[in-house]
Amino acid sequence: MSYYEISLPSLVLMLIPMIIVMGIYYKWALKVETIIYATVRMVVQLLLVGYALVVIFKQSDPYISSAIIIVMFFVAAWIALRPIQKYRRQYYFRALIAITAGGLPILCLVVFGVIGLKPWYAPRYLIPLAGMIFANSMNSVSLCAERLHAEIEKGSKWEDARGVAYQTGLIPLVNSFFAVGLVSLPGMMTGQILAGMSPLMAVRYQIMVMCMVLGAAGIACAVFLCLIKKSIQCDESVRR
Repeated sequence: MSYYEISLPSLVLMLIPMIIVMGIYYKWALKVETIIYATVRMVVQLLLVGYALVVIFKQSDPYISSAIIIVMFFVAAWIALRPIQKYRRQYYFRALIAITAGGLPILCLVVFGVIGLKPWYAPRYLIPLAGMIFANSMNSVSLCAERLHAEIEKGSKWEDARGVAYQTGLIPLVNSFFAVGLVSLPGMMTGQILAGMSPLMAVRYQIMVMCMVLGAAGIACAVFLCLIKKSIQCDESVRR
């Protein structure tokens, strides 16, 4: 066995830091229900997806893999707009287009160009790669959308608000570029090393991952900002 198994009793130990965070939420009069709900939902979702992936990884059907990717797009676009729920329905398809425009070409570049995955629809590789791309694009669009509206509401001009929002959307990823190797070993690289892969080969994969997530997120944010420009400017004119 090339990895260490985590027993369920050992895994329960990781609830300790979660309980500490919940205590801080409660002490500071924040909505502790949010953390409780998020934790329960995370555990349930991961358990369900774990069992689902066991079945999916045994399949070799391009239609199944494609269907899963499509579902990822739709869910990512919906979650991305959570911080601005007032505009969620209005911006949904624009967020969907943005995440698709940023994520799909990058995924194709990785699968067909960088890795040369054969077959291209091998779910064991395609789905985790797609998940990393779409999740980071989703988070960046979410930060970008929230900051854009915050800037507009305080009276910033469109061009200024757009620039601040775009930079904000990419802050976590840009920070990870500065920190990688010095402050942290990213999840994928750590997992590969723990699984027995050569650190030098793991580094190549991590460079690929870092470039693909920043590229996808950057394109997605730019497309999203372009698509909602008219709506923002119309809202500004109405307020005036």
